[in-house]
Amino acid sequence: MFEFDYIIVGAGTAGCVIAARLAEDRDVTVAIVEAGGGDASPMIGIPGANVITGSKPEYNWNYRTEPVPALGGRRLYWAQGKILGGSSTINGMMYLRGHARDYDGWAAEGCDGWSYADLLPLFKRSETNERGASEIHGGSGPLDVSVGSSTAPVCDIFLEAAAEAGIPVVDDLNSPRGEAFGHVDLTIGNGRRSSASTAYLRPAMRRGNIHLFLQTPVTRILIERGSAAGVEVNLHGQSKILRARREVVLCGGPVNSPQLLMLSGIGPADHLREKGIQVSVDNPSVGENLQNHTMYKLMYSTRTPVSAYNHLRPAGLTMAGWQYATGRRGVLGRGLFPTVGFINAEESDPDTEIQVCMAPAIVNRRGPGLLGILPRSHGFTLLLNAGVPHSRGQVRLHSANPEDHAAIIPDYFSDPRDLDILAKGAARVRDMIHGSVLGSHVDQDISSPLPRDTIDEIKADIVANAANHYHACGTCRMGGDSASVVDPQLRVRGIEKLRVADTSIMPRMINANTCATAFVIGEKAADLIRAA
Repeated sequence: MFEFDYIIVGAGTAGCVIAARLAEDRDVTVAIVEAGGGDASPMIGIPGANVITGSKPEYNWNYRTEPVPALGGRRLYWAQGKILGGSSTINGMMYLRGHARDYDGWAAEGCDGWSYADLLPLFKRSETNERGASEIHGGSGPLDVSVGSSTAPVCDIFLEAAAEAGIPVVDDLNSPRGEAFGHVDLTIGNGRRSSASTAYLRPAMRRGNIHLFLQTPVTRILIERGSAAGVEVNLHGQSKILRARREVVLCGGPVNSPQLLMLSGIGPADHLREKGIQVSVDNPSVGENLQNHTMYKLMYSTRTPVSAYNHLRPAGLTMAGWQYATGRRGVLGRGLFPTVGFINAEESDPDTEIQVCMAPAIVNRRGPGLLGILPRSHGFTLLLNAGVPHSRGQVRLHSANPEDHAAIIPDYFSDPRDLDILAKGAARVRDMIHGSVLGSHVDQDISSPLPRDTIDEIKADIVANAANHYHACGTCRMGGDSASVVDPQLRVRGIEKLRVADTSIMPRMINANTCATAFVIGEKAADLIRAA
């Protein structure tokens, strides 16, 4: 029998943070259990190699959603890290915190201790920002954060276009802001990806009190007399029990955490009985409140050589490889989307804000491997998403078999406001491009064969082509109300010694990528656990 003080289920972004912080007490033993494998491949640490490594099945769950009615019944690809460090090891490395009002909204919903003022010290504690320590940034934390850059002129031309449209161009998109464009912060240090594994877990494991189980799926939580006593795992093909003297903490993410709760008898009673699972706690909120950013892509070819195309041709890639090998320089040491903007679909309404991420190249996979993604001409790509979606989906079980993937039901655009905001935002971005200096460089809109001259036509194109982002959250909602899945201390209602700590606890989406928030959820959870 294996016994530890704490068991962390999932070595993802928050899980690695929690394990590392708890292990600062050398008298504590921590087990961290991960279904995926290690992150030792040198390619994983190369920022520019993300387009190759990010979707590999050995690193990514590569889920598929259930058919989405509002998207013509399409089933969408759904990325989630299945590797040490979780999605922080395979994502686009953007470090964006969102608005203060996002977190203040959580606090207003009863999540005491989760306002922006409460969390800012944890954001600062977690990072070493290349700008240095300041009122909003940390200078000595585990996570390396640098400012995105590109040698491709189109990035600066894009910022000029924003300025011509009257939108501020700022030095720091994590500072308090309204509409703004600028170079984005990235979890990159010295030309290497900085992940939860490299920044937190690996250094902490030198202390000797963290026990790492890789390729070890957790099949259920062991509940004894209303308390989490440990977990059942599949260890080398055999069922084993890991016991926790103090607490079990679920960090499996917005799909796997609610799935494991339901497999363990915690969730909607009728649904569990339908799957033949004995009910321990009837909580209809488990798996509900699923939110994600719906991604819409715009691509333009350019008549002038302003993109990164020359760096991505065979000769350019050879040079890029040499630059990276000799000094971690060049395009391989940078993020794919160095420039980001936030713009309101309705100019005067901040609740209609959309995010715009720019790649200085045409990003359109036509086939497998590196050759299938390399551009064939100069151009640029924009990824758009509405900031705070109104639609809500759910995660449910397909069966009581833990080897079966959960049913992911995103229910995008079930609230028509989301489609309206995204379409109007896309139209405003398009007008910004064509009404500025950037428009003089554009050759063709190559995004879609469908017409997109009117809002209704843009909506039809979104329905035909929208995809998922990496930003899912909400399925183990935190709240001060008894109907929530976890309380503001992240304790699962109805079961002792069990917490959830990942983006599934977010009651509402933030208006940004969720990786920075996942790091802070880990920091906050560690403080709550140590204070218990």
